[in-house]
Amino acid sequence: MDYTLSIINELKAKASPEKAKVMSAFFKTGEGEYAAGDIFWGMTAKEQRDIVKKYYSLISLKEISDLLGSPVHEQRFVGLQCLVSKYNKADKAGQNEIIEFYLENAAAVNNWDLVDTTAPHLLGAWSYAENTTDKIWELARSQQLWMERTAIVATLYWIRKGNDKPAIDLAEFFLTHKHDLIHKAAGWMLREVGKRREKALTDFLDKYAKKMPRTMLRYAIERLTTAQRRLYMMK
Repeated sequence: MDYTLSIINELKAKASPEKAKVMSAFFKTGEGEYAAGDIFWGMTAKEQRDIVKKYYSLISLKEISDLLGSPVHEQRFVGLQCLVSKYNKADKAGQNEIIEFYLENAAAVNNWDLVDTTAPHLLGAWSYAENTTDKIWELARSQQLWMERTAIVATLYWIRKGNDKPAIDLAEFFLTHKHDLIHKAAGWMLREVGKRREKALTDFLDKYAKKMPRTMLRYAIERLTTAQRRLYMMK
């Protein structure tokens, strides 16, 4: 049975032109914007996740590949969330296959929600289990915006496991990056470090606050005290 077609039909049934218009603007799909050409049908994340729950154990990687090849954002979102659910249920061999598939299809992970809802749970979890950041650094050095964001957001899994080094190293690596989507992601990861181990964050800020893009800095210091925030913004 072709589950791809079933998923597409269920997504079409939930489509809302009004929501699609709002989401297209929110996710910057206009000409010259970072997600130019991305097509939205318009539906909630919950509606899409309900479809994922129904099909993830049934759909094959080949069928997920068909979804990832679609210009429709919701098809790629559902395909990627099926991949996350499959990974969580797979044995080690299955997880290795899924990560290889994820990296081979990295070009389809091309908006910030697609990155942020998959990178920690797939590349982050796998790289931590394997105790290697090699694949993360391959993406970080790719000079492809969404792959770079995938790299930094993947370190969230490491942070939650008590290892700040990959996030801090990548935040340093991206200090001179030109795009605010990387500034936001790096600042977010630094903030996550600070939530758990504030000294690791303040050590980084003491060294780099003057050099950090302002957006990265603002994201990083969000949970610090008013006095601390004022001090770092004045550097």
